[in-house]
Amino acid sequence: MSLIELNHVTTIFGKDPKAALEQLRQGASKKTLLDETGHVIGLHDVSLNIEAGEIFVIMGLSGSGKSTLVRHINRLIDPTDGSILIDGTDILGLSRSELTELRRQRIAMVFQRFGLMPHRSVLENAAYGLEVRGVRRRERLDCAYEWLGKVGLKGYEKHYPDQLSGGMQQRVGLARALAANTDIILMDEAFSALDPLIRSELQDEIVALQRSLGKTIVFITHDLDEALRLADRIAILKDGAVVQVGGPTDILLNPIDSYVEAFVRDVNRARALTVDALMQPPALRLTAESIGEALAAMRRTRSMVGYVVDEGRFAGLVTKDSLEKAKKTHGSDQAALHHVEDDHPVITPGTDIETALPALLESSHPVAIVNQAGELEGIVRAQDVGEALMTTERVADASAEGEKRDEELLAD
Repeated sequence: MSLIELNHVTTIFGKDPKAALEQLRQGASKKTLLDETGHVIGLHDVSLNIEAGEIFVIMGLSGSGKSTLVRHINRLIDPTDGSILIDGTDILGLSRSELTELRRQRIAMVFQRFGLMPHRSVLENAAYGLEVRGVRRRERLDCAYEWLGKVGLKGYEKHYPDQLSGGMQQRVGLARALAANTDIILMDEAFSALDPLIRSELQDEIVALQRSLGKTIVFITHDLDEALRLADRIAILKDGAVVQVGGPTDILLNPIDSYVEAFVRDVNRARALTVDALMQPPALRLTAESIGEALAAMRRTRSMVGYVVDEGRFAGLVTKDSLEKAKKTHGSDQAALHHVEDDHPVITPGTDIETALPALLESSHPVAIVNQAGELEGIVRAQDVGEALMTTERVADASAEGEKRDEELLAD
């Protein structure tokens, strides 16, 4: 069971949303509803599952419904139809007191415009979530002090919001959410008002904090680069409906339609993709084989190279040519391990393609991906990287051609 579930959620804004819902079910379009009844569709039949401990990013253009969606999770907005479950409980059935308890104990929110109280100090702002929960003053201030230090604001506890930069104010909002120690943190365009450098720093902090704390973060953004940097999974909305849900790699490599293609078109794929996305198992993994056994394995698998693992650690690679030469000199019984190319480059998991390119281009063989423990996780081939990068250009060219055709049709 997922931590958060949205099932067939539809939200309509206007004087009589139930009547508009019936028209929608009978096939009325978004434009028809707006033109004929004045009702606006915020969300249309949205179903999503969000797992505990993941950073789930919701993105789309302005008006796509992403902010409406995130406000359903803490019921700042109620849907016209559908259900919203947290840990299996439909929160739409909660009483006012139960809803208040849910917001205090389980859900924190970080807003785009910080939401700080100007008459309170930084420390008091960071402690506010604990204050409304009824935590004793000394305890909540100690907790807020600790989290301000973790987000880089040690020494600013007695300052007031108007004495801080925008980035520092957003850190206070983040410290307030973290101090509340809730399972779920909702972040609505939390970094969009910040300059690029501060924004990048806070993105890194969110990823690091989520890894250490295991919080479930629902993050709203219109920026695909930000989504790719943060997300375990991404949901893309258009006109209130979910178009595609998937991991960053899936969204980049397998856009479901032209709308998603438009999102990924201008992304620097070499920076956004890591070698993990293109990793394959080695065609031949060798351990304690002799030269003769290694050559026999190469013939069976039609491999020109083998990746040697010694006591669980990657030792290097051997080529068919080098083993054939070694066989003539040393015989078939000598261990293949003695003939590894130990200067073969390796790449660590999580390395972006742009960083990995020099090693890939310099090597005449697929490059080993080796983790910090020295274990061989897989290989990456230069040709696969080239194909992945070429896909971006094909998508861009196709989109450009489509735009040109549209312009020609309009001109006619």
